Amino acid sequence: MNPAEFRFLARAEEDFWWFRGMRRILFALLEPAIRGRSIENVLEAGCGTGHFAHLLARRYGWRVFAVDLAWEGLAYGRQKGIASLAQADIARLPFPPGCFDAAFSLDVLVHFPEGGERSALAELARVLKPGGLLVLRVAALKILRSRHSQFTCERQRFTAGRLLAALESCGLRPFRWTYANTLLMPVALVKFRLWEPLLRKRPASGLVPLPDWLNELLTRVLYTEAELLAAGVRFPLGQSLIVLGEKAA
Repeated sequence: MNPAEFRFLARAEEDFWWFRGMRRILFALLEPAIRGRSIENVLEAGCGTGHFAHLLARRYGWRVFAVDLAWEGLAYGRQKGIASLAQADIARLPFPPGCFDAAFSLDVLVHFPEGGERSALAELARVLKPGGLLVLRVAALKILRSRHSQFTCERQRFTAGRLLAALESCGLRPFRWTYANTLLMPVALVKFRLWEPLLRKRPASGLVPLPDWLNELLTRVLYTEAELLAAGVRFPLGQSLIVLGEKAA
């Protein structure tokens, strides 16, 4: 990822609408999946600043190991006093086979060239215990590529069919998937396919401060999606794609 983006991430992760809403969505999908599972050691592969790894440890009491290739992100985690941070390539993880009960990788596979995500998925499968939980989130649908995508050095976006096939080829069994950030997709299409091409501005981070009322409004839209997903809804399209799976026994 573009090293410059970590500065924007560190400033935005706590309160920016996208992070607040997508966390609510992820937890709505995660809570049913972890019931009855014995989870102690957890990996976050591609942790950025370590903020989400810290949230997982605090929320569930798990021992979370967080790795990222970029020292720029890890530096923020160390400043916050987050434990168990390490610099590593998620396609060459420095862990023995079968050592994690669960693994998370959020918005990381998009930085691999198309087809290269399989090497990362194979590594995640290797370090998971049989039956271990995998949680993935990726950017979805090429038509939604934006100036922000270019700024962060995003190299691909996914459809459900392609990502599910990649998981299964690596011995991972998807058991729930959905698109997300769906209700705002019409706005995104207008912005990314009409407004941004018209302005012809250079790539830039989308994590810019918004008026409080707008930030809260957008957050509430994603909270609504979280409630629908918690009730069992699956969205057929959206700006993000979330997959929960497990390593085959």
